[in-house]
Amino acid sequence: MNVRRERAAAVLACAAGAGLVLLAAGREWAAVRAHGAITPIDRTLTGADLTGAVSALGWAGLAALAALVATRGRVRAAVGALLVLLGAGAAYTAAAAVRRSHVLATAEEHSTLLRLGADLSVTTTWWWAVAAAGGVLMAAAGVLTMVRGHRWPGMSARYDRPGAGRPARRPAPDDPAGLWKLLDRGEDPTVRGE
Repeated sequence: MNVRRERAAAVLACAAGAGLVLLAAGREWAAVRAHGAITPIDRTLTGADLTGAVSALGWAGLAALAALVATRGRVRAAVGALLVLLGAGAAYTAAAAVRRSHVLATAEEHSTLLRLGADLSVTTTWWWAVAAAGGVLMAAAGVLTMVRGHRWPGMSARYDRPGAGRPARRPAPDDPAGLWKLLDRGEDPTVRGE
């Protein structure tokens, strides 16, 4: 696989993973029903209700995606390590959010009537697994970036200012075009350079 395809694979995996995490965070992850209560209660909880960290980690993954494309060298490897942490955090948080005790505690925070329910049942959907899979994709993109990212090309310098990073050559005093170029750059043509 060539370096451009590797970079494209990492970018796609990161974007898909962060997208899955954000998509799943707004969907229903669990439902709590109290059938033996005075009034039957049915409470559904989304991923954002259960944990706000999942969507935050998804947004951070999208931000890391921009950094992955814009950086190079050791900074890109650090972005890869960050993606591994974000992905692992999203996968773990999604799995921990659907534990029965956590779902019941969150549902009771939203509805005090659930405390009166005699027979509480908890059902979960597969949206938490979609968020966890998105986290795994983000972590895989991070590992690929850490291992192979140093070989990938950076952003193009095509639109950088000519001569950026090196001192400008002073034009001769009898070169009017050169003096105007100095003025365009914001330099004073009457001041002699060192």
